[in-house]
Amino acid sequence: MTILVEHVVPDSRVEEKKLTEERNEELVLDGGFVVPQSKETNGFDAPDMNFLGHSFRDYENDLSERQQGVEEFYRMQHIHQTYDFVKKMRKEYGKLDKMEMSIWECCELLNSVVDESDPDLDEPQIQHLLQTAEAIRRDYPNEDWLHLTALIHDLGKVLLLPEFGGLPQWAVVGDTFPVGCTFDLANIHHKYFKGNSDNNNPKYNTKNGVYNEGCGLDNVLMSWGHDDYMYLVAKENGTTLPHAGLFIIRYHSFYPLHKAGAYTHLMNDEDRDDLKWLHVFNKYDLYSKSKVQVDVEQVKPYYVSLINKYFPAKLKW
Repeated sequence: MTILVEHVVPDSRVEEKKLTEERNEELVLDGGFVVPQSKETNGFDAPDMNFLGHSFRDYENDLSERQQGVEEFYRMQHIHQTYDFVKKMRKEYGKLDKMEMSIWECCELLNSVVDESDPDLDEPQIQHLLQTAEAIRRDYPNEDWLHLTALIHDLGKVLLLPEFGGLPQWAVVGDTFPVGCTFDLANIHHKYFKGNSDNNNPKYNTKNGVYNEGCGLDNVLMSWGHDDYMYLVAKENGTTLPHAGLFIIRYHSFYPLHKAGAYTHLMNDEDRDDLKWLHVFNKYDLYSKSKVQVDVEQVKPYYVSLINKYFPAKLKW
């Protein structure tokens, strides 16, 4: 089954018209992005392999040069992401004094960024953002906030660029985790935490560490990177996205939580409600990575309309 989504732009708003025809059991989304369709659910069906022909997030079994680079990345990340480092980064980047630009300008700027921690992605960053957003848009047409969240979730990777300080990869990308408490075994390449100074600090190396059980993730410091930075940018610039959108932005790389169920003792009821949406989002974020590119100019009017709905014209970064 093929679903074609066409656009018209009356009064600066984009409306969707879906036409259905039988062909090859695949979904053709806006801009020509093709995703497999599940026979059981009539929705997005996650593929089994990434563009390299490996299982997604296969950090252990492949010995390629690319995967070895990913492991070295996590070695550096686990050593240097300490409680004091995160506090320092939040204080510095919380000033939001690096640049003023719109959300879409940031999307275009992100194209010059390469994420060395991702074993599955080999396309321009804006393509991953749009592939994720378009796949969600097809299955959740009424949740426009979720479409926009998908578009912007990785914009914090601009931290890698010189104008944002040119932070090293280990301080921008990769899986995230709480600091200030013990490093759970669910963290990828856990063995490298032995080189982290917090690992031997009795203030930080217990289950709760500096936190109280059930304190809520808003009160927990996460390893510094693009997730936390974009969360700060959105929040401090007065976005009207629902809390679940901010939750997705801040924790979409928190795989120990949403894939392994670790650190749940720190969550409160609001976190548990928001986690349901993060589970929805994560499927599309991970598995929509494709070699088939979205036509950026064709879908741009729709996403610009959402940006105008939920964000100011210019943001401080």
